[in-house]
Amino acid sequence: MTAAADLVLTNAEVHTLGSPDETHEAVAVRDGEVVRVGRAFDVELLAGVETRVVDCGGRVVLPGFIDAHTHLPMVGRSLVHADLSEADSAAEAVELLRERAAEVERGNEGDGDGAGDDETSDDTDWVLGYGYDESTWDDSRYLTRDDLDAVSESRPVVAFREDLHTAGVNSVVLDRYADEMPDSGVQTAGNGGDGDAGEPTGVVVEGAVDVLREATEPGREEMGELVRAAQSYATARGVTGVHDMVRGSRAPEVYRDLADAGELALRVRINYWSDHLDALREVGLRTNHGGGSRRDLVTVGAIKTFTDGSFGGRTAKLTDPYADAAADPDAADDETGQWAVAPEELRDLVADADESGYQLTAHAIGDAAIDAVLDAYEETDDPGAARHRVEHVELASDEAIERFAELGVVASVQPNFLKWADEGGLYDARLGERRLRTNRYRDLLDAGVDLAFGSDCMPLGPLLGVDLVTDHPNPDQSLTVTEALRAYTSGAAYAGFDEDRLGTVAVGSAADLVVLDESPWETDSIRDIAVSMTVVDGRVVFERD
Repeated sequence: MTAAADLVLTNAEVHTLGSPDETHEAVAVRDGEVVRVGRAFDVELLAGVETRVVDCGGRVVLPGFIDAHTHLPMVGRSLVHADLSEADSAAEAVELLRERAAEVERGNEGDGDGAGDDETSDDTDWVLGYGYDESTWDDSRYLTRDDLDAVSESRPVVAFREDLHTAGVNSVVLDRYADEMPDSGVQTAGNGGDGDAGEPTGVVVEGAVDVLREATEPGREEMGELVRAAQSYATARGVTGVHDMVRGSRAPEVYRDLADAGELALRVRINYWSDHLDALREVGLRTNHGGGSRRDLVTVGAIKTFTDGSFGGRTAKLTDPYADAAADPDAADDETGQWAVAPEELRDLVADADESGYQLTAHAIGDAAIDAVLDAYEETDDPGAARHRVEHVELASDEAIERFAELGVVASVQPNFLKWADEGGLYDARLGERRLRTNRYRDLLDAGVDLAFGSDCMPLGPLLGVDLVTDHPNPDQSLTVTEALRAYTSGAAYAGFDEDRLGTVAVGSAADLVVLDESPWETDSIRDIAVSMTVVDGRVVFERD
């Protein structure tokens, strides 16, 4: 006799998102696995006395979304600290930071010197904000020392730009970390800029931002709070798995703590920064360790590295100069951007990690950076079998797209970046006519490149990305709804070696599912569709009241 199901979703529009995308009426789950998909009558035969049966009322059921590039603790920090993504101007961002400063002040009252325990960074004194995007403001400019001195002249204040490649700091931070920040990362006033020539503006980029990241990194207890908050945010948006980019963080420890306690509500694939390579090798952790069964929630992923910076910071590495570099006296000396990791160093790292059996994933935004990563991958034995990845791929040439396909390299991209691609937007300012040659998802897909979607937390939200990519500013690069959903499900699963257990609704696959209130095929605003329920490993981890 067939055992009863634990969960049955019925009276639904179940899209398998397989090839082809089949549609069914119901799905049954037992022990974290999909055990039947089909007509409501057939599936409901598995309902027993203790089975939870959910009448979906015609709602759409899809495989759970997998965010292939995210920073989950940063989502938590935006929820706990000042969320500057809400600001419509520099003045509003400053006001949000003032409100956060008042909270910090109240929190420290009666706490003595505010020192934390020996495993937690002492950030009780810091006023932190995350996620500002000056490209959407009428006064399109970075937050500066003058702005942040107005928040506090006694506490360190940092406002991180959305891309985390640029930050604004106050005088306290500049004084405290003057000897640690590289000169190349601290912008100074030019002859045409505000303030005295040569004086730090309070705008810092790349290596200088790394100093701030390390100084404010949460300890284990706070990290646990951040991850709990972030996973609640993610599952409410239908996310059932993330590929988290981790560097110098307690997050891997916390993920495993939560998994052991039965409190982890999504699957986590940890892509470790390259400075963790020796440690991983020493303890014997390799790519895909921890992913031996469908029930494993925490898996070792790739070795992650940078090559360049960002368009927002004008540090992504281009072949030709930025369109607006010459007009900005405070722009970087090199009008084509900066190398975060030089090509020679990148080749050595890729060869070393690949030889040790690790998947590689490299941040590359500018066309010169993308070419450098592909050059490095081409020197390995079989980049396709290793599923080496390039993150972002924002400005790729025709030749680069052909090489992606030939080498079998995964393009791990962020469709929500298209919010910067409209006329008059960030890409237009930085790249000029090259704006419409960014984020070439149609060309990549048609060339046979494996496409994985993620958010990079800008912001975390798969349905926003699907909405944007189905209405690309360059219509020739738009994807269909089905293609976009696959990139956020089976495509992301493939990038993490998980295509046999995740990314489709099929018998034997993991029961990672999302229930949507509306059909993304039948609405003019996919981003506004509400998530009704999220299921991970057969457990309902989110349910809207």
